Amino acid sequence: MSDETMNIKLRVWRQAGAKTRGAFEEYTVVATPHMSFLEMIDVVNEGLLRAGQEPIAYDHDCREGICGSCSMVIDGVPHGPRSGTTTCQLHMRSFSDGDVIVVEPFRAKAFPVIKDLMVDRQAFDRINQAGGYISLNTGNAPDANNTPIGKPEADEAFDYAACIGCGACVAACPNASAMLFVSAKVTHLSLLPQGKIERTDRVRRMVSAMDGEGFGGCTNHGECSAACPKDISVDAIAMLNREYIRAGLLRR
Repeated sequence: MSDETMNIKLRVWRQAGAKTRGAFEEYTVVATPHMSFLEMIDVVNEGLLRAGQEPIAYDHDCREGICGSCSMVIDGVPHGPRSGTTTCQLHMRSFSDGDVIVVEPFRAKAFPVIKDLMVDRQAFDRINQAGGYISLNTGNAPDANNTPIGKPEADEAFDYAACIGCGACVAACPNASAMLFVSAKVTHLSLLPQGKIERTDRVRRMVSAMDGEGFGGCTNHGECSAACPKDISVDAIAMLNREYIRAGLLRR
């Protein structure tokens, strides 16, 4: 074997559908350190197709770390061992020749398995639909300098807006809580002048939608932030709690 190839053994979760039982299956693949993790899975699938077998189903789209659809738990860690990295941007150089890598879907009641490594994350869409937007009619787009926003506020809002809604925070949390996702959306909008008008109703609706989807509660483990590929800080959860308390006081 040359220095440019590596033998990897995969233990991949295979499940035909949400109502069927699943199990791990093992595959051996020859990869290169320069391959992305998804490219390595593609190599496995090409071999399965040539053998007349069902390929491994998984989600992907942009392969640029933007869309968040490449949701896999790799060796027990959402998106794999590299911090601040989505699965599509994880490369095989993060592993060693002869490694056994366990790959499974995100595990959460609110993320039911569709097939193999694919899960249904529409719960996040419904939470966003409950209030993760600005609905005011502002007319034509104003000049950027017409709305004064302090640089610290703009920078902080941008940090929270970086959330791609991948669900790694839910998969990492022992309670399957969606607090980091919801707090990033609520905080991003509440920091901006355009979002302040609807901030009270927004936080009520989004928290209510989150609870209705069956996500667990936050007990401050901090695993969500550690697994987040965009390094969203747990400070967002503190901001969400303040926004929710504020909304409750105003309602009274």
